[in-house]
Amino acid sequence: MNNNTQSKHALEQDNAWRPKLIANSAAARLGTALVAVGLLLAVPCARAETPVSNADRDFILGAAQGGMTEVKLGELAVQKGTRDDVKAFGEMMGKDHGALNSDLKALAVQKGVTLPDGLDAKHQKMVDKLGALTGATFDDAYIAGMIKDHKKDAKEFKAESDETKDAEIKTFVDKSIPVVDAHLKSITALQK
Repeated sequence: MNNNTQSKHALEQDNAWRPKLIANSAAARLGTALVAVGLLLAVPCARAETPVSNADRDFILGAAQGGMTEVKLGELAVQKGTRDDVKAFGEMMGKDHGALNSDLKALAVQKGVTLPDGLDAKHQKMVDKLGALTGATFDDAYIAGMIKDHKKDAKEFKAESDETKDAEIKTFVDKSIPVVDAHLKSITALQK
């Protein structure tokens, strides 16, 4: 009887802590599930890039096309230019716009904007058209095109600086404006 009493008592104690264990186990599973759901919700937020406005996205994409075009046209000026000053300006375009393009690429990654790998049809047509020219005709067309492009770029960069609400984009633009202005001044001086 003593064994039965002990067994009955042990069984009652065993049965008394089981609901707590089951409750704790269920709570633990629920807690783990909630933590997992929380992590799933939090991870995309932590990895998400700073959202950009459509205007800022369009500016970044346009600046990328323009920058790549400047580098390609600079390469043409170095290869096809007949004047030393045109060739020197072309070298400067490759160097300066190559550096700006690298900065822009890093900014685009930070902002979640995917940049194109190459020129769009419009910009490629500009490169092809200029590439078909030779001699002084090339030099004159290159200078005229660079003046036109840099006037447009200066206007667009200044407008973006005034309009953007994004601090990182503004920093990039404000750093780029003096470069664009210096290019415009240099290429304008080459015009006869």
